[in-house]
Amino acid sequence: MGKQMQIGCQMAFNDFTSPKYIAEAAQFVEEFGFAEFWVPEHVMFFPSYESKYPYSEDGRIGGEPRSLLDPFSALTFVAAHTRSIRLGTGICLVPQRNPVYTAKVAADLDFLSGGRFDLGVGIGWLKEEFQALGVPWEDRAGRTMECIEVMKTLWCDDVSSYQGKYFSIGAAYQNPKPVQKPHIPILFGGESDPALLRVAQVGQGWYGFNLTPQLLEERLDHLARLLDEQSRSIEDIRICVGPASSVRSAADFERFQSLGVDQVVLPVMAAKISSLEERAKKAFARVYG
Repeated sequence: MGKQMQIGCQMAFNDFTSPKYIAEAAQFVEEFGFAEFWVPEHVMFFPSYESKYPYSEDGRIGGEPRSLLDPFSALTFVAAHTRSIRLGTGICLVPQRNPVYTAKVAADLDFLSGGRFDLGVGIGWLKEEFQALGVPWEDRAGRTMECIEVMKTLWCDDVSSYQGKYFSIGAAYQNPKPVQKPHIPILFGGESDPALLRVAQVGQGWYGFNLTPQLLEERLDHLARLLDEQSRSIEDIRICVGPASSVRSAADFERFQSLGVDQVVLPVMAAKISSLEERAKKAFARVYG
């Protein structure tokens, strides 16, 4: 057997999670042995929406979400209270953002955390959010790819510039640069063929969500073919997986590891640290037995 599959945790912070709790939770999961701390992004939610959430049968996001802390603010706070755990956006809605600002906050987070940040990228599913932000819904995938190109020049080049369909930047400086070289790792979310193509073209990783071992195997086979067309290998790609709710047995997690999963990301949010400890123990028991 190869290297042991890591366990990451995903938490969603809002106005009900105090700064004291966030700091304590971050320190707890680091000390407990979680490899990475992932937080999601939505700048707003809506009491009524027509968009279909892709990870539920009824097309509705679970519960009654009303707020989330900005992922970069939350992760910078987490970074200040931890030493070694990696920090990831799961997922940053890149096409909704100005890429110059995204590059800046991402580089600053990597700088302040000592090179611990992973940029998980998604193209978004909530059309109403794009509309409220004044960002076109159409060709958000193409906009995402341009955003990545803009960010790369700002991260990697002493004097940055870019000319594209959506963005135009004359010669400019942006510092500090990320600690990680050549740039912050980019992991694309999404399970569709176009999402996997984005991984194959420019990604350093893939963050697949709501996956069973069977679906993961099929998607990895497809990703391997796409990577081969780009003269790349599946070994070049870091694989992070958010398991489907039906994935509970040790055999399922053993199958994830045998398929080459580097990290499974499990939700471990709890209202109290004592409850968080119970959930963490259950998470590790599910994965490692």
